[in-house]
Amino acid sequence: MSNQIDKTISGFFDERLEGVSHPARQARIIAVANQKGGVGKTTTTINLATAVAAIGNQVLVIDLDPQGNASTGLGIGHDRRSRGSYDLMSGSAKLADCLVSSQVPGLDVVPSTVDLAGAELEIIDLTRREYRLSDAITGVRTAYDYVFIDCPPALGLLTLNALVAADAILVPLQCEFFALEGLSHLLKTIERIKRSLNPTLELQGVVLTMFDNRNNLTEMVAADVRGFLGDKVYNTVIPRNIRVSEAPSHGKPVLLYDLRCSGSQAYIHLAKEMLQREQQRGAS
Repeated sequence: MSNQIDKTISGFFDERLEGVSHPARQARIIAVANQKGGVGKTTTTINLATAVAAIGNQVLVIDLDPQGNASTGLGIGHDRRSRGSYDLMSGSAKLADCLVSSQVPGLDVVPSTVDLAGAELEIIDLTRREYRLSDAITGVRTAYDYVFIDCPPALGLLTLNALVAADAILVPLQCEFFALEGLSHLLKTIERIKRSLNPTLELQGVVLTMFDNRNNLTEMVAADVRGFLGDKVYNTVIPRNIRVSEAPSHGKPVLLYDLRCSGSQAYIHLAKEMLQREQQRGAS
């Protein structure tokens, strides 16, 4: 199956991601976060990771959401989750012991296990509780090009660990009425973390999801967000698409489920835009 994916996807991506170079092996750690659920956070994580891996990068996805949707969406069944992000943060296992290979060549996963649901209560009294993930993945930078952390839909201790470990945060934002209010709260949290725990944390970008150009409210929200954050908002928007919704039930990113649907095409363009931003950041 791996060879088939390699042939069908890799060539397709090479054409569309032409001109995007690979970074020197010094992993960029990106937390995909939003305190609101149902905004396309996990979908964005797994499809961006798939696209970035498809052009030859070594990519790691850390599933830090107790629901485990990123693990499921990348085809990692519960029978393959003997160890995962809980073991990593509790210190009961090393990173190498928690890695599971996905069906996408070059894409590994640290899956979520049921134990993660109680992790926040368990690690709250541990030393360096905000740095548990950062300390656990110390050696990750020389093994991967990109690390994506799928955060839970809350600004609790798990998300805090992700933001302390990350270089940047990518925010999927649903085009709905309260979007800016939630974003404002998240940006304040980022500033507090920068001041006290991770001074190098930056906003990598905001991606508008579930976009419906038939809806006037969608267009208004998009305009408001762009007016508020300017070029931090990606040009690419992710449309509402039934194939994107169907893909997780088949244990696949939409890029493997239906490569040519509008959702897949949007994630390909988003990946190219993200990688170009990363190149520009590195050059400057």
